[in-house]
Amino acid sequence: MRYYVSETEGVGGRLRANDEHFRVRELERFSTEPVDAPTDAYSHLVFRATLQGWDTNDFASRLSDALGISRRRVDWAGTKDKYAVTTQLFSVSGIDPEDLPEIGGAEIEVIGRAGRSLEFGDLAGNAFDLVVSEPEASERAEAISDELVAFGGLGDEETESVGSSDETWTIGVPNFFGQQRFGSRRPVTHEVGLEIVRGDWKGAVMAYLGNPTEAEPEGTQEARAFVQETHDWQAALERFPHRLRYERAMLHELVECASEPGAKTFRAALERLPENLQRLFVHAAQSYAFNLMLSERLERGLPFDRPVEGDVVCFVDTDAPDGLELPDVDRLQRVDDRRVRSVTRHCERGRAFVTAPLVGTDSELANGEQGEIERAVLDDLDLEPADFDLPGEFHSTGTRRSILVRTDLELGTDPLELSFALPKGSYATVVAREFLKVDPVDLG
Repeated sequence: MRYYVSETEGVGGRLRANDEHFRVRELERFSTEPVDAPTDAYSHLVFRATLQGWDTNDFASRLSDALGISRRRVDWAGTKDKYAVTTQLFSVSGIDPEDLPEIGGAEIEVIGRAGRSLEFGDLAGNAFDLVVSEPEASERAEAISDELVAFGGLGDEETESVGSSDETWTIGVPNFFGQQRFGSRRPVTHEVGLEIVRGDWKGAVMAYLGNPTEAEPEGTQEARAFVQETHDWQAALERFPHRLRYERAMLHELVECASEPGAKTFRAALERLPENLQRLFVHAAQSYAFNLMLSERLERGLPFDRPVEGDVVCFVDTDAPDGLELPDVDRLQRVDDRRVRSVTRHCERGRAFVTAPLVGTDSELANGEQGEIERAVLDDLDLEPADFDLPGEFHSTGTRRSILVRTDLELGTDPLELSFALPKGSYATVVAREFLKVDPVDLG
């Protein structure tokens, strides 16, 4: 994310002064049957959990441990961050409501039963309430909002007053992947993914185990520096703190297979990690390339709210919840010179969105200037679509993603608060960064 699209200086401050200042609630679209529905047909118990101090993976592990079941039987539609108050759906196969344990920091509400587990596609989006702590110039928020209205392409007529102290703007921002995608305090997830896609399994392991950062405790930095320098897996295992259980799981695999060094051993070490984390590495590499493509499009001055010749657009998901613009990337169309005007009208009405690729084996790149951008970024990263033909959870066919995200923003004062909803996969911090304009670490 090399650029801001608003020119007004930021309000300053920071997010997540405490967990309650960053609230996330899933916008659900998943049907359930009553709790007393027959378990042979509806074997998955569905519940809504409000979590504080838990990220989704850790909560799922704690829940499965308490239930005495495999973690594979716990599913969810979207992964949430630890440093927030989050409300989301979970499904667990083969249990009854009375089996659910009490877990500190979790409020559980049973919703019903379903005939299948939750999946990523069952999440339409998320609603956010963010409090900005200690802003330096909160009065700048309105000017920034006006600039983001213009970037979104809907114009001032969409601005609507909703009260004497709160206003709503229909704003637009580039649909960047936020810092969390790559690691909020240790942004190395994409580096691991890039090494995997390039076929360097050892490089991927070292990118995860090594790479000490100043944001980590001194002992952790020393352990990472040690393994990076020595490749002594057993000695490193003795140095890595027990709380770094993923790193220790990888090191255990490397110790056990020390007599058989090679690509298979390093791949096996990565496969010790949860499957969703394995996928996340490759997804982060795709996301990194996507962000670079958007930054280059901004630098060239190409529009985000309407197409140019050669772009690939997708159309709106007509089943999205009210008030949420949800792109349907399964409905794509290439924009040649004859279609630019008609597709522009669809974009202006919120019916279509310009896209860029999350590159995978099935990716077909754009034409025209956007196609030049996509190919140049992949060349710089030494990647091509065929590289994503990988084993197991690392394989990815790719997709496309809207380059613009629009939302109705409610702006509160005293404290400065940003409230809005985003489609699944879009990041609240990408909206917040335009307002705060601070170090990404202060965005959490």
